[in-house]
Amino acid sequence: MKVKYATIIVKDMDESIKFYTEVMGFEIDSQYHLGPAGEITLLKGEGEAMIEIIKNPNDEPGLFSIGMDVEDIDGTIKDLKAKGAKIIMEPIPITVGLLAFIEDPNGARIALIQHN
Repeated sequence: MKVKYATIIVKDMDESIKFYTEVMGFEIDSQYHLGPAGEITLLKGEGEAMIEIIKNPNDEPGLFSIGMDVEDIDGTIKDLKAKGAKIIMEPIPITVGLLAFIEDPNGARIALIQHN
C-alpha cells in the first residue's frame, strides 16, 4: 500500500485553496463541483501523494481520512480482517474503481482505493 492522498474537510474552499497554493506551494490538479453536495479540489505538491480538500454540508472541518492505493482491495480487506483490523465500510464501486474504509486504533479513517 502507498499513501495516495489526505482528505481534509474545509469551511471555506477559496481560503483553503489560497493557503495550499500560495503558502504551501501546491498546485491545483482538478476540481469537482457537486452542487448542493459540496465541492472537491485535488492539490498536488512534490511526489505522488495529494491533498484532497472537500467542502460539504455534512462533515465537520478537519482531517477526514488518509487514502491508500491498493492493487487488490478484496484481498487487502481479507488480509486486514485476518489481522484484526476494524472494517468500517466494505468495498463499494466508485467512479475511479473500488473504495473501502478501515479504522486505526485511534479512530482515524483509512480509505483503501483500488483504481481501475
